[in-house]
Amino acid sequence: MKKNVLSLALAIVFGATAVANTSINEEKKEVKANESKVTWKAYKVTGSHTGTVNLKSGALMFDEGKLTGGEFEVDMTSLISTDLEGEYKGKLEGHLKSDDFFGVENHPSSTLVFTNVKSSGKNSYEVKGDLTIKGVTKPVTFDVSVYGSKATATLKVDRAQYNVKYGSGSFFDDLGDKTIYDEFDLVVDLEF
Repeated sequence: MKKNVLSLALAIVFGATAVANTSINEEKKEVKANESKVTWKAYKVTGSHTGTVNLKSGALMFDEGKLTGGEFEVDMTSLISTDLEGEYKGKLEGHLKSDDFFGVENHPSSTLVFTNVKSSGKNSYEVKGDLTIKGVTKPVTFDVSVYGSKATATLKVDRAQYNVKYGSGSFFDDLGDKTIYDEFDLVVDLEF
């Protein structure tokens, strides 16, 4: 009988603790993919290129108004260049979508899942997440700012970690002025 009473008491204590740690105020806010924007900028020895890629879906999680999580899917087939026109624009976009770069035929989407969110000031957060590109998942750290129904983030991505090797000095020697730097920038403007 004492054993049953002890088991019951432990179950109540641990059950209450589990309930106390589960927030009832957590709110999931769907991102308006058509109103949000993801801009990229990639660098090479002789200059840079810019463009956009579309969000397929996304959501941010909040607890009592504080950012606690997020998850996003990007449509890699929507990847375009915004700094070129005509034939050169088409060539660059085709090359970026090829297996030399993002291989969008076999990897039509990329994902980002927040794994840890820490407040770093008013409306500002340091976020750690898992970024998946070309089927490879690696951790990333970046800052997010949230104002009303908008959020912005800027992050650097090292393409070499995702087997995006073309023109990379990390994989090939003697590229000279044909070298394309491994890191590229993403600027994300979200509406939710």
